Amino acid sequence: MPSVLSSVSGPADLRRLDDESLTRLAAEVRELLIESVAANGGHLGPNLGVVELTIALHRVFDSPNDKIVWDTGHQAYVHKMLTGRAEQFGDLRKEGGLSGYPSHAESPHDWVENSHASTSLSYADGLARANAVQGKDDHVVAVIGDGALTGGMAWEAINNICADNCRRVVIVVNDNGRSYTPTVGGLANRLTQIRTNPRYEPALSAIRERMTAGPKFAEVAYEALHAIKKGFKDVLAPQGMFEDLGIKYLGPVDGHDRHAMEQALTAARNFGGPVLVHAITTKGHGYDIAVANENDQMHQATPFDRLTGEAISIAPAGWTSVFRDEIVRIADDRPDVVGITAAMLYPTGLDAFADKFPDRVLDVGIAEQHAVTSAAGMAMGGLHPVVAVYATFLNRAFDQVLMDVALHRQGVTFVLDRAGVTGDDGASHNGMWDLSLMQLVPGLHLAAPRDGSRLRELLREAVEIDDAPSVVRFAKGPVAPDLEAVDRVGGVDVMHRSDDAQVLVVGVGTMAAMAVDVAQRLEQEGVAATAIDPRWIKPLDPAVLDLAADHRLVVTIEDNGRQGGVGSTILHAVSDRGLDVPVRIHAVAQEFLDHAKRDVILRRLGLTPESITQDALARLGECPEGDRR
Repeated sequence: MPSVLSSVSGPADLRRLDDESLTRLAAEVRELLIESVAANGGHLGPNLGVVELTIALHRVFDSPNDKIVWDTGHQAYVHKMLTGRAEQFGDLRKEGGLSGYPSHAESPHDWVENSHASTSLSYADGLARANAVQGKDDHVVAVIGDGALTGGMAWEAINNICADNCRRVVIVVNDNGRSYTPTVGGLANRLTQIRTNPRYEPALSAIRERMTAGPKFAEVAYEALHAIKKGFKDVLAPQGMFEDLGIKYLGPVDGHDRHAMEQALTAARNFGGPVLVHAITTKGHGYDIAVANENDQMHQATPFDRLTGEAISIAPAGWTSVFRDEIVRIADDRPDVVGITAAMLYPTGLDAFADKFPDRVLDVGIAEQHAVTSAAGMAMGGLHPVVAVYATFLNRAFDQVLMDVALHRQGVTFVLDRAGVTGDDGASHNGMWDLSLMQLVPGLHLAAPRDGSRLRELLREAVEIDDAPSVVRFAKGPVAPDLEAVDRVGGVDVMHRSDDAQVLVVGVGTMAAMAVDVAQRLEQEGVAATAIDPRWIKPLDPAVLDLAADHRLVVTIEDNGRQGGVGSTILHAVSDRGLDVPVRIHAVAQEFLDHAKRDVILRRLGLTPESITQDALARLGECPEGDRR
């Protein structure tokens, strides 16, 4: 029997399929999801949960004329398959292959390359306003998870969407009770009342019966939803909250019942104003192993055995695991230390802390701004908060770090996981901005450990700073082998030293090992070199400048953007001291990086020992021999 999915080159093809074919299509989509993610890794659970929902969306709305925006993009694989990209899923997240998120470069059906949460409603508001100004009657649909609704930006958007009840915005809430882990907060509790109330299932069955009672699906659906809701709204539905804001509420709808979803979406499309469709789904639906996964229902999976769900290879200990262990030891010693995360308890390694001291760890949901300012308040109250987030997500809370923590000189430690080039997840997830942004913050202390032992050491030093913010950043993946220093100058670790060295190589964090490699390669070329790891890169240790004065050339290596990073800071400091020493900065090009493996990206950027060594030799040939200062 020929594949149904292979016959779908775009949404229009879906509208020609009968019920039997659509049921087969859903099964084939799930099979391809499991097969592709098992081979390449990626976001499995979120996509398994939206198969029927996505099919219904593309049967009811006319994409790309009707604009569908996905929040956060974790749940857009099915959308990609149904818009002509199913055959490319074998190369998912590989260099040159499909991105793990929506990508306008891939398809006109992808409006937003949106992989940060809680933004879809603002995009939708803007797109709908553009339609109104230009006299267009297209619809705008935003698909947002209940986890993303914990972000304040989503509610700022709702406040504006409801200001004009004529604009055609359809908000589809994919309510699976989770972001990475179970959704937290008052909104989550309100939505959970629907899923846990004993009257929910009978009510949902009644809705389904009414919806399938006649041929006029849209009318019947609309009447059924409104007739039934009146009797149980106060007990079950959060609709009063939305309707008081001026947004029509439809639901709850079984998100795995394609008929029910189509009928609710048709009613929403025909309403003519802002509508919220509340779909109840299960993350990982259709793959029992994912549903049973307690940590995150295979939200993001590494390559795995599809029969067991077990990872194909056991990864060596990662940076996150080192932090996970050390923060518990610190918490044992320091009862004032508390942990804060933004919907990433397990991914950032705060789970062991939470298990041992549940009253001292707070998950605020997808609300980084609130996390940071709440941490400032905790510090004012006598605690020492440790805020653990991905490096890329701290971008969202820069103002809070600057004005709410640093201005008030509060002792808050920020632990930035996935710093530097992360690779497969694409442009938005590379942590290549934090070193530049944090350099702007007065009084802040910033450390970049080169290995696991230094992570433990620098984390302890950071939590001892109680009169200013501190940052410890580390990479994604396996932790680097310990690399011991041969000397210490001031607070700077000397990793490699030769007599009469001409080149000073500064390696930041994980780049310290590359700095040693470059120094050794230079010596093989007859050029003596020194390699150092500054450990603390803000404030810059004066020892770095003392060492620079004794060399003819300074070479800096970091996996952060070139502008405003550590190399740039050293360049300015060298100039301010009046040293006549050129500085060569090797860092990430200030551009959005296509997804690929980390080593592939670094090679593409010229961040390799071979390339840096050749650049140093060429530059050294241009440097005057003069006296070294």
